[in-house]
Amino acid sequence: MIKKYSHTPLDIPITYTVFKNKIGLTGLVASSKGLLRIINKLPNENSIEKHLSQLSIGRATKKPSQFKDLISQFSLYFDGNLKEFDYPLDLSLGTPFQQKVWKKLLTIPYGKTRSYKWLASAIKNPQAPRAVGNANGKNPMSIVVPCHRVVRENGELGGYTGGVSIKRLLLDIEQTN
Repeated sequence: MIKKYSHTPLDIPITYTVFKNKIGLTGLVASSKGLLRIINKLPNENSIEKHLSQLSIGRATKKPSQFKDLISQFSLYFDGNLKEFDYPLDLSLGTPFQQKVWKKLLTIPYGKTRSYKWLASAIKNPQAPRAVGNANGKNPMSIVVPCHRVVRENGELGGYTGGVSIKRLLLDIEQTN
């Protein structure tokens, strides 16, 4: 029997906000440790509450002021004027394997791409490009943790949780600047 990883509800204060950007309405969720989740392409501001309930995080408080700096960084990023986000991250919603993959994503340089095979080798698990791809697809902080920089070995884009058109947009922003 395969044992599934599950996390217990977080007993720490959670804050969130929603803001508009080039890819639509985005929700930001943070714990006291840092950014916990980014939810892209929300249909409306109230829809973030559904996502919050799925995260098993208990109570969450809307607090736009806490995210002012991060929202400013997103604006700079989408204008091609920011190469690396500077905001604390809380990776606690992932398994140890996922966290390892997400941390390695942070080492892929702005404007560059790497393959799933490269990523598997970089975390010292060269036989696991598929598992790496799955962990990449579950990245809770897309854009800030740049999973869009991972492509197929042959250079094709592969998938992207937000849609391949968003992946292409992000890579175009980075490769143009």
